[in-house]
Amino acid sequence: MDSRIELKHLRAFSVLGEELHFSGAAAELRVAQPALSQWIRHLERELGVRLFERTSRSVRLSDAGAVFLPRVRELLDRLERDVEEVRRVDRGEAGTLDLGFITSAGVVVSDRLKDFAALRPDVNVRLSTGDTTQMLERLRRGSCDIGVVRDAEHETGIELHSLRWEDFVAVLPHTHRAVGRRTVTAEQLREDPLILFPRASGPRAYEVNMKPFRDAGDDRRPDQECTGWHTVLQLVSRGLGVTIAPRSATEELPDGAVVVELDGPVPYRSEVQLAVREGDRRPVVEAFLRAAAESSPAGFE
Repeated sequence: MDSRIELKHLRAFSVLGEELHFSGAAAELRVAQPALSQWIRHLERELGVRLFERTSRSVRLSDAGAVFLPRVRELLDRLERDVEEVRRVDRGEAGTLDLGFITSAGVVVSDRLKDFAALRPDVNVRLSTGDTTQMLERLRRGSCDIGVVRDAEHETGIELHSLRWEDFVAVLPHTHRAVGRRTVTAEQLREDPLILFPRASGPRAYEVNMKPFRDAGDDRRPDQECTGWHTVLQLVSRGLGVTIAPRSATEELPDGAVVVELDGPVPYRSEVQLAVREGDRRPVVEAFLRAAAESSPAGFE
């Protein structure tokens, strides 16, 4: 389309094509009739065709005008939809949100996504999984908008909001001697092979997870390391060792694994956190933060 054709010329043609009356079209467009006539003449000159057949008593579309009118209407309708979509993206009501999360927080993420979807149904949420270290690195690189992590350390450039605290529990093979007891202590598990994720997956999360053993005077390292709680619990279910896990990680316990409450000198708890880049105030990110805060019992801590 010629760059000298402006949006006002197309709107004028569309309205006049519907009204087929210059004074009525001018009134709808809220312009003077001479200005409308000038815009139509300009459009015809730029296109090199007559769009209307005019007489002293009537105005009707030419053959070229009749072909052009539905296409102009489609163009204007599409532009109106696009403008509204851009405005909605700017308000955080539409667009795309990249959310990364640790698999042990799947239940927490599902609850927050349900609340967010009810408030922002037109936002497309793209999900990815990984460990805490990976989630924070994706945030720093900008390949993730929000990360749901566990027991992360505060660091420059990242904001952390507490979503949920949960107890640690012991997970044992069904043949373990402590199965059937109401509670078990880390000291009572010191002779069992320990299965856990590597420290590199989240240094602070690793230390928090190992604290029950440290408090019992046990400076052990895991006998087997694997990423992902699903794999850890599968190995436990096959009798290869025991683990201490945050409760939500045991929501889908494999056959052969049993949860026993963990006892100790202090309550052992893990913190699920929502991580965002410091200063990221894009509307879609702000909308998710508001939805997450509203669905948390006491808001963000």
